[in-house]
Amino acid sequence: MYAVIETGGKQLKVEEGQTIFVEKLSVDEDSMYTFNKVLLVGAEKELKFGKPFVEGATVTAKVVSHGKGKKITVFKYKPKKNNHRKLGHRQPFTKLVVEKINL
Repeated sequence: MYAVIETGGKQLKVEEGQTIFVEKLSVDEDSMYTFNKVLLVGAEKELKFGKPFVEGATVTAKVVSHGKGKKITVFKYKPKKNNHRKLGHRQPFTKLVVEKINL
């Protein structure tokens, strides 16, 4: 069984037991988090689509840890103006393990 959820402005296809990385959530580690915005639920021969969300469907996940992603370099410049700026950015994330897909 799989589901498509919406979190952090993105859509993710998840399955039970899968480890996912999402935008940082304000929850404690080792706690459970429930996604209510389920767009699609798929079983072996059955699909349920939402308009826009499937009613009564939830995805429960366990919060493993919080962290920051790899550093990216942002370099801005304006040619012929002697103007440049170098910045770095590390995007925060939450690591989750999908426990159960509920219909």
